[in-house]
Amino acid sequence: MPIMRLSELGRPVGEMVNPARGAGRSGASHPMAVNDALLALLRPKPDLTELDGEPAEAFAAAQTAVDAPAGLGTIASYATEVPLPATGTRSNPGKGGAQADIVLTAPEDGVPLLFVELDNCYESAPELAAKIDKYMRFCQRKVKDADGTERPMWRTRWSVPDGRHADQPHPLLLLFNRVGPRNPNTVIAQLAELTQRHWQGTAYDGFHMYDGKLPIVVTGMKQLQEHGPAGAIFRRFGRPHNQTLLEAISNPRREAHDARQ
Repeated sequence: MPIMRLSELGRPVGEMVNPARGAGRSGASHPMAVNDALLALLRPKPDLTELDGEPAEAFAAAQTAVDAPAGLGTIASYATEVPLPATGTRSNPGKGGAQADIVLTAPEDGVPLLFVELDNCYESAPELAAKIDKYMRFCQRKVKDADGTERPMWRTRWSVPDGRHADQPHPLLLLFNRVGPRNPNTVIAQLAELTQRHWQGTAYDGFHMYDGKLPIVVTGMKQLQEHGPAGAIFRRFGRPHNQTLLEAISNPRREAHDARQ
């Protein structure tokens, strides 16, 4: 899959990855992995008409990609290296906030808002837990909007339908790219325990409420590249089985309860 040039995105500079930072030291492994993750979520379809004259193997591979389940959104649905300030402003963030590797907004595909954090398996569970603390600080921050109304800061940028009692949760997808020395399975188990207060819902009449929480979903880069978001490769903290991405970020028991009501 070819690397996507920043000029092709047509996005403001503040919404795009900075490939120069650290490139000389690490070969830009993290920005490259972010690019791979974006393509694995988007799953662009090749144009078969451009393969005339190409070897049969190339055409067969392209046909497989065309026949595979679609990805999520369009290139305009994605922004990279997005500041999530706990203090300061979006253009001049202060200390204590996070920076999302990818933010996906594809409401037409059932994903109004999804933060994506990529780990190359160099960080420990406590280090990742500290990042999730920063996500929570941003998600809980309130500011005055242009009309003078106080609302969550994230709502001044992204539009997400209201939940029944409060704001919908805004899930975080953690992608583990097995490059570094740490075992992601060990890190995931420790991380789930360290961040339980952030993702655990409150029991309510046969389902759980997650208002004000940060649902955390994990998977591996290789699995995402192979199966895409429609594959049952995603594990949400607190759930016993793998699901598709849409299943993992949703609350089917609550939806079933609402339908019965």
